[in-house]
Amino acid sequence: MLMTARMTNPAFAVDGAMDALNAVNKAITRARLPINRELLHLRASQINGCSVCVDMHAKGARKAGESEERLFAVAAWRETPYFSDAERAALALTETLTRLADRAEPVPDAIWDAAAEHFDEQQLAALVLDIGLINVWNRLNVATRQAVGEQSW
Repeated sequence: MLMTARMTNPAFAVDGAMDALNAVNKAITRARLPINRELLHLRASQINGCSVCVDMHAKGARKAGESEERLFAVAAWRETPYFSDAERAALALTETLTRLADRAEPVPDAIWDAAAEHFDEQQLAALVLDIGLINVWNRLNVATRQAVGEQSW
């Protein structure tokens, strides 16, 4: 089934919204996370069923040099040997912050503490912002049924 967007992406429809989202992304980039953010974006987008972001971030990760093995394994990162401890901590935090309603304690101490072992305070703050931002993008795209290949960003 070919999807047709319900409307223009809200980030473009509301004056200044795209600039604001881009400004947050630039701030996150300045924190220089020592992992490939595309993998986190890909995982959150898989969970949220955002085809636009899955397509975009898989391509972005590939362009950044990620192997096919790692890309294919993102959905099953716990069961593969392809990710560092820091990446695993970031992927666990990504899943937890993306699925807040799935557990009584939305962000368990063990997941937070594992991330805090690998990232300093600025990096951890950037990681939380980054996960929040990809979830915003996922929700904008899914709600309005944005279709792969139709974006102008």
